[in-house]
Amino acid sequence: MDFLRPASWEEALAAKAEHPTAVPIAGGTDVMVEINFDHRRPEYLLDLNRIGELGEWEVGEGPQGTVRLGASVPYTKIMENLRTELPGLALASHTVASPQIRNRGGVGGNLGTASPAGDAHPALLASGCEVEVESVRGSRMIPIDEFYTGVKRNALAPDELIRAVHLPKADGPQQYSKVGTRNAMVIAVCAFGLAVHPETRTVRTGIGSAAPTPIRAKDAEQFLNAALDEGGFWDNGKIITPSVAKQFADLCSAACNPIDDVRGTASYRRHAVGIMARRTLTWAWEAYRGNGGSTIEKGSVA
Repeated sequence: MDFLRPASWEEALAAKAEHPTAVPIAGGTDVMVEINFDHRRPEYLLDLNRIGELGEWEVGEGPQGTVRLGASVPYTKIMENLRTELPGLALASHTVASPQIRNRGGVGGNLGTASPAGDAHPALLASGCEVEVESVRGSRMIPIDEFYTGVKRNALAPDELIRAVHLPKADGPQQYSKVGTRNAMVIAVCAFGLAVHPETRTVRTGIGSAAPTPIRAKDAEQFLNAALDEGGFWDNGKIITPSVAKQFADLCSAACNPIDDVRGTASYRRHAVGIMARRTLTWAWEAYRGNGGSTIEKGSVA
């Protein structure tokens, strides 16, 4: 196994073009596990740790701006610095493994690995973000809904690298919930992310570890968005009725296509996703109502 260590982003792109099978490594929290257990033996490792810009972020101006999050920004930094702008992703970051892993791992690694159990995916789907990728041929933006193409497969071309993720600033409450076999250092049995978007009067979802890829519960979203609009909930500030919450939860469960494995059964995953959907909707809507609408409840990510 050869180790490639570019000193700049341009050198990294050139190395990836010359060696398309090279596996990028930054935090290494996924790649090194696979190598240590001999599940993967790449011909080349492409070390990106010398490229400082991948660990940086930029917050756009104005409430409708975006956050450009470098692919290697550690989860700890997201928790410490972007709780207001990206509350759903900050919540998800809290659940990632141990402090050591949170200090090393970043969203780019989750996206590159594209495991359905990656903790960041539900929050990314719920936010409606875009992934900035680049090669020596140029750069492009991939909508998150088009990024996951199969089990541990993504839309990257062989010569492309993930440079950053562009996430809209939260314009409403966001929530994240995860079920694991214990409280820390655990791979998700299933996970659920939800984002309330008052500007567009929509709610988006993200489901992890309950289908071959991370997914959205699109039928559930369509039902809920119609129910909130028809019932005037955005304007009247009423509590979402139990029947609407239950139907939303049932549709989220129905969106799943899980498997039985050592962490949980398919039937349990479907059931748990429904429970998380109902609870996160209740929490997020209470925050929306309690904060008078379009802004985020301060301190909602604790």
